[in-house]
Amino acid sequence: MSDIPFLRYTVWSCLAWVLATGYPAPVAASSAYGTTTEAAKNGNPGRLTLDEMRQQVSAASANTPPWNGPQKGPAAATGKTIAIISEDLRNGGILGVAQGIQEAAKVLGWQVKVFDACGTPEGRAKAAAAALAADPDGVILNGADAKVMHSKVMPFAKRAIPIVGWHVGPVAGPMTNGPVAMNVSTDPLEVARITAMAAIIAAEGRAGVVIFTDSNFQIAMAKANAMAEVIRSCAECTLLEIRDVAISKSAQTMPAVSRELLSRYGKRWTYGLAINDIYFDYAVPEFILAGPAAQHISFLSAGDGSSAAFLRIQTGTFQTCTVAEPLNVHGWQLVDELNRLLNKQPVSGYVVPVHLVTPENIGHDGGPRFRYDPDNGYRDVYRRIWGR
Repeated sequence: MSDIPFLRYTVWSCLAWVLATGYPAPVAASSAYGTTTEAAKNGNPGRLTLDEMRQQVSAASANTPPWNGPQKGPAAATGKTIAIISEDLRNGGILGVAQGIQEAAKVLGWQVKVFDACGTPEGRAKAAAAALAADPDGVILNGADAKVMHSKVMPFAKRAIPIVGWHVGPVAGPMTNGPVAMNVSTDPLEVARITAMAAIIAAEGRAGVVIFTDSNFQIAMAKANAMAEVIRSCAECTLLEIRDVAISKSAQTMPAVSRELLSRYGKRWTYGLAINDIYFDYAVPEFILAGPAAQHISFLSAGDGSSAAFLRIQTGTFQTCTVAEPLNVHGWQLVDELNRLLNKQPVSGYVVPVHLVTPENIGHDGGPRFRYDPDNGYRDVYRRIWGR
């Protein structure tokens, strides 16, 4: 697999101009939480001051800190075959994680088999059945919702085949309510809050916001609602709309959605927030075509730090921020979590810190490579843990 940034951006942009077919109805947003700073200490954004928001965003934008993940674990299990059931390999985040898994598995000498669900119910059933037929020693759900996939992965659990996942639920860390043992992710709610705070800071507390999400995924709705809560807590900000657009259909729907929203809200719409960079792959060409009528709008993404997003941030093409997930790190962690389970040990439970990529730090955080790959020695740590 390869993910050539400029080619990916160019091809997707061209497709976005051609494949516009309409837009779905808005999604009703959940009600806001409380309005006190004390509430923020309990995981609720509350009504933070701009200075308090700046402190949190500044911390998330700092250069890569030292590795704070696991330092100990079992040696490498040998001769294993693992299956990756990917929700949709057209998604840059999912593709990046799959590449990280393959890189780490190669160090262990494991064989990897990849099954792509292509973002459809039929594809999920087919991919899961093909993975089961391959009789793997372990399974990784890559971007597929654990709740949606529950019945499809139960046959693996019945065979005592361990399962871990990436972005499979709304809470990062160990999972205890189903066959998936671990959800490898940054904290999705913290990701969402930092993204929304960055928009408020940039707007000096006067943002007009549209949020893009996908109701097919628990994690997407949790992030969208968390962003909405932060925007609602801003006295002079306006949450214009939460728009439900299936990620798998974003190429077809986002061009028309972009035109419709720009027509509806005009100058009132100043910031677009999304649960994933992919929405902006197809929106930006429409805003370029709109010319001066769209120059006042900025995009910020609560995941995942795609190559196209890095290019847009570097060139100042509408997108100003992305919470860049360390996709390669997550791939290595997924392999490590499976290795722990194969050795009859519990998962590590590690959650990677949130990191916001901006025009100011993109040069340090992977701009030339078009991805965020922390320079904190994580590969050496995992090699030492595995005895490799």
